[in-house]
Order: sequence, then C-alpha cells, then structure tokens
Amino acid sequence: MTSVELDLRRVYGAYPTGVAVVAGLVDDRPVGIAASSFVPVSLDPPLVSVCVAHTSTTWPLLRPLPRIGISVLGAHQEHAGRRIGSRAPDRFAGVDWRATSDGCVLLDDAAAWFDCSIEQQVRSGDHDIVVFRVHDLDAVPGTPPLVFHAGVFRRLT
Repeated sequence: MTSVELDLRRVYGAYPTGVAVVAGLVDDRPVGIAASSFVPVSLDPPLVSVCVAHTSTTWPLLRPLPRIGISVLGAHQEHAGRRIGSRAPDRFAGVDWRATSDGCVLLDDAAAWFDCSIEQQVRSGDHDIVVFRVHDLDAVPGTPPLVFHAGVFRRLT
C-alpha cells in the first residue's frame, strides 16, 4: 500500500460510520458481507446504497439475487459484524438470522432492516456503488447502532 493510500485510510477513518450486513440466500444458505458504507439515498423513490470492493469474492454471489437484505447492526451486535466481515468459511455461524420468503437474509435484533433489490450499480474507482430500491423496512426505536471509527468497532454512549 502506498503512503497516499495509508493516509487516505487514516483520514477516512476519522469519519464514523454505521455497520450494515448485506445478505441473501444462495443455494438455501446465507451469504453476506459487512459494509461500513451504508447510506440512505432517496425518499422518493426509496433508495439506499453501499459500496462494494472490486476484490470482493462474495458480491458476485449476491449480485444476481432478486432480493437482498440489509441489516443495520445494533451496538450489541459487534460479534455479528466481526464474523460476517471475516473470511471464515461459514460467516453466519453463531449469528441469529432469518430469511424472508423472497430470499432476503436479515439479522435478528438488528437496529434496522431493509428488504431490497438492486436498482443500479456504478463502477467508481476500486469499488462499485450499489444503489438498492427498498421494498420493505423497519427499525427498533432507541436501539443504538454499531459504529466503525478509526479502524475499530465502537458503541455510542
């Protein structure tokens, strides 16, 4: 990694972000990635987005699915964020989840969840910006989010 890339990582890390899990059913098994780039995009139509690295080996498995779930992790779900963000063979081991009838995988007890389909994917630098159309959603009022800041998970107090 170049010194510019290291500086970018350090400075980007000064901005805290929430942590979301993007997941779906592939051959009746949950497949997903952790993303700290989840962003609401639009109210009308309802759109959200995440950024996915071109190097992801999981995104090609999720991309063709008709529906994908996005779970915004609560502060109590650091284990799930670490597990799904790892390279473990079974990223969902020890993580409580459910599947919707249309194949979205949603984490139990998440601070918020979205049932989505891909609206648009834009190549941008070393990532793709993936815009999702929201078909259903809910949130648990008062649940603090899990936050990623300066390279570590944090809890809001």
